[in-house]
Amino acid sequence: MTYDEILQIPPFSLELCEKEKILTESLKGLTIRHIATCPQYAMMMRAVGFEPKNVESYYDIPFLPVSLFKELDLVSVPQNDIFKCLTSSGTTGQTVSKIYLDRATSANQQKTLVKIVSDFTGLARMPMLIIDSGAVIKDRAMFSARGAGILGFSIFGLDKTYALGDDMQIDIPAVESFIERHRGEKILLFGFTFMVWQHFYKELLILENKLDLSNGMLIHGGGWKKLVSESVSREEFNQRLTDVCGLSDIFDYYGMVEQTGCIYMECEHGHLHASIFSDVITRRHVNFKSCDIGEPGIIQAVSMLPESYPGHSLLTEDEGIILGEDDCPCGRKGKYFKVNGRLKNAEIRGCSDTYATGF
Repeated sequence: MTYDEILQIPPFSLELCEKEKILTESLKGLTIRHIATCPQYAMMMRAVGFEPKNVESYYDIPFLPVSLFKELDLVSVPQNDIFKCLTSSGTTGQTVSKIYLDRATSANQQKTLVKIVSDFTGLARMPMLIIDSGAVIKDRAMFSARGAGILGFSIFGLDKTYALGDDMQIDIPAVESFIERHRGEKILLFGFTFMVWQHFYKELLILENKLDLSNGMLIHGGGWKKLVSESVSREEFNQRLTDVCGLSDIFDYYGMVEQTGCIYMECEHGHLHASIFSDVITRRHVNFKSCDIGEPGIIQAVSMLPESYPGHSLLTEDEGIILGEDDCPCGRKGKYFKVNGRLKNAEIRGCSDTYATGF
């Protein structure tokens, strides 16, 4: 089945057996492709004794540690086919991951993001308020995970307006004008978790004239480490925003620059969901065997998207728990899970967390 054919399938419609068959076929094919086109990857697969003929499930495909993309330039296409490089977030002094994209991979990332997010937002584009500064969008050929996230989600918006100035203060006239232009319409807000908290929520608290965003839907993501250290839970985060500006439709998401496009959206029941284009496996710390449902482990993320680099099966630096599969109360099929946080001694790398550290 081609990727264009897979894109025609509703993103949360396949049950376990159907999804496993498609993922296994796709990920096995990607593994063979990267062995043939990426010499470093081929050496690693030989070192672990990988044989494609032995793959019965995508669980059998070796994973790379996500940190490897900070150490090596892993590319599976000719140099002249690369037209974009994404970099991960990083604090000062950290080495960042570099992800090299050809046009086909980049296009599929955008198409996949649209399919996943529109299952939650609907197909209609909405007026969009971006909780960030426009200054973050600079070099389109090589930009950070933060810039890539803003550009990626911008496809869902109309009349895109940045809520923060270059000084990261709320641009009150711009926001009030935006609200007035779209009074009575459903609006979309997008931002990274810490920035929404630090530069939007905390500023709204001290405004004399409160902003009414009760007709808004907020999508946010990029790390919770700083807010957890401030003892701010997801429930409190949501409730505080509701109290200060009337926002009630608030959805978190989990994702990484190494698998851009295949994000895991939070449903109305607070569960993160894997679409048909990707999956998560949790692995035990002691032997890397897959965990049972309800058992915490290291998150492995697999994705059909990475064709220009071998990022289709990655072991992250996050711990999580698979909560169930095919039976979330929201009705979406596939695994649903939660992220417990970063592994001990892992580098801070989420967009929100790295920004918060510098802040």
